[in-house]
Amino acid sequence: MPVDAAVYASPLVVSGHVIVATENNTVYSLDIFTGQAIWTKHLGEPVDARSLPCGNITPITGITGTPAVDPATGRLYVVAFLRGYHHMLFALSLVDGSVLWQQDIDPASSNPQVQQQRGALSIGSGSVYVPLGGLFGDCGAYNGFVVALPLGGGQGRAYKVPSQRGGSIWAPQGATIAPDGSVYVVTGNSFGSAFGYSDSVLQLAPDLAPAVRSYFAPSNWAALNAGDTDLGSTGVALLPSLGRAVVIGKEGVAYLLAAGALGGIGGQVASRRVCSGAWGGSAWLDSTVFVPCADGLYALSVTPTSLSVAWRAPRPQLGSPIVSAGAVWAIEPSSGTLYAMNPSSGSVLYSTGLGGAQHFSTPAATDGFVVVPAGQKVVAVSVVG
Repeated sequence: MPVDAAVYASPLVVSGHVIVATENNTVYSLDIFTGQAIWTKHLGEPVDARSLPCGNITPITGITGTPAVDPATGRLYVVAFLRGYHHMLFALSLVDGSVLWQQDIDPASSNPQVQQQRGALSIGSGSVYVPLGGLFGDCGAYNGFVVALPLGGGQGRAYKVPSQRGGSIWAPQGATIAPDGSVYVVTGNSFGSAFGYSDSVLQLAPDLAPAVRSYFAPSNWAALNAGDTDLGSTGVALLPSLGRAVVIGKEGVAYLLAAGALGGIGGQVASRRVCSGAWGGSAWLDSTVFVPCADGLYALSVTPTSLSVAWRAPRPQLGSPIVSAGAVWAIEPSSGTLYAMNPSSGSVLYSTGLGGAQHFSTPAATDGFVVVPAGQKVVAVSVVG
């Protein structure tokens, strides 16, 4: 099904409907069986990318971060970047796309022209959480933020990474919400010599209190800062059954952390070099974490005290995975190819060309279907039969 602009956000599948959001600030609800539009909603004029000081989404930039759905209330939450440089959070009805409320989420201390909303939205503790970071190219005085708004609208709250400049929360995976409501995010590089929670994993309270509940940073955080080697190029894989969290960044080193007590600087439970660098979003199944690396997709076997590589599939490269229908699914952006792999071995079960893909394109799934963004269209693949 073609849409009106590039699709960077992952689709969502809700009650037989596929929700697709585009860089033209248009949201579609499509019938999963036919692809026909049930409703469409245009949320406002996107930003002309030529008016930004840097960035890599062209020619327009609008909705980039993956929306979130609250099935209990039938609401869809999505952030549109609007002409005039405003990041606006919209709550839409899943029934007909009507706007129930909208609110500007740009923190008072931020410059929206150099902030980007790339990370997925998350829902927990009665709030929708929105991460913010900088544009590709690190231009301007940007910061890392997490903004929380009540699901019904109202007074928002914001956590600012206390680096003077930088510390983006930009990974497309967005925040991971723990069973106790904690909000786990990972930050990117900052500028300056002082440690200010850059290149760190942060455990934040549900109300985004200024004091972090716990944090972790690699011992070489200063070198990561200097080399633009973001730890925060992926999000947090949280394994509650083990009481552990796993994170991997551009350096390609995976860290095993104690959830709820992340350990501070150099306080990992274990670490190991895994690959040449990871970007995008990870997925996890039981005690296995699947990570998207520049040299392929890796499966990490996790115990309470160790990390090991279970397998490596050379393709897809930089494919952010999901797990569904007995397979690991991921899109290789460079070739526009969808792969399905055996979760136990990494062997390819199925692949198909999509005709296009964007950076960090990520599938979605429901019973019987895997739905994938494919450049300026969305494709549904049947997994039955």
